Amino acid sequence: MVTGGSRGIGRAVCIKLAEMGFSVLINYHTNRQEADITLQLVQEKGGQGEILKFDVSSQDEIEQALGQWKMTHDGDYIQVLVNNAGIRHDALVMWMKNEEWHDVINTNLNSFLYVTRFLLKEMLLKKMGRIINVVSLSGLKGLPGQANYSAAKAGVIGATKALAQEIAKKNVTVNAVAPGFIKTDMTKDLDEHQLKALIPMGRFGKPEEVAAIVGFLASSEASYITGAVINVNGGLYT
Repeated sequence: MVTGGSRGIGRAVCIKLAEMGFSVLINYHTNRQEADITLQLVQEKGGQGEILKFDVSSQDEIEQALGQWKMTHDGDYIQVLVNNAGIRHDALVMWMKNEEWHDVINTNLNSFLYVTRFLLKEMLLKKMGRIINVVSLSGLKGLPGQANYSAAKAGVIGATKALAQEIAKKNVTVNAVAPGFIKTDMTKDLDEHQLKALIPMGRFGKPEEVAAIVGFLASSEASYITGAVINVNGGLYT
């Protein structure tokens, strides 16, 4: 399952996992049309997929949607979870509104708990699972105007490292992928010309370059990697 799988990095991850032979659950919140496009692209790769609508910041919606899915898929379980859904509400702290702080924390950090906790039990019972959290350069370095986003992503990084140690003996790995500036809808409001001058590779990354790392971490080849944070940022921050 890929949360926020309808666009950008999430879409690229869905396609990559489908290419690897996974049946993909594409989560979206508001844009069904984009989710349908992602499903079509998955199917064009010869893969199978389904669409699941829920708001990752709502524990009730998550449990209802995933509970219904489990009832109609007896014997199946979600082996790979990619916590990708996220939002930004950038503002300097001096002018940041409470709702801008809380919305970003709820969607980017609290969702990690709500979704992961619901799916974790079956991974542990099956003694097989992969949890991959898409975080951010912002959560490692901190970026001005993103105190809320930086705090949320840094929180997920800490949770990744803690949970990895809790469940390593059950063959369930927990890792994070930290993209830098990637060409997606989330970064379209940024000044690419100005920012790419800061990147040693001299360009923004592509969603597929992030998805490649997610695919590796989801594979059996990554079975001895857990608690790691892998940067995908063109050398901007190491």
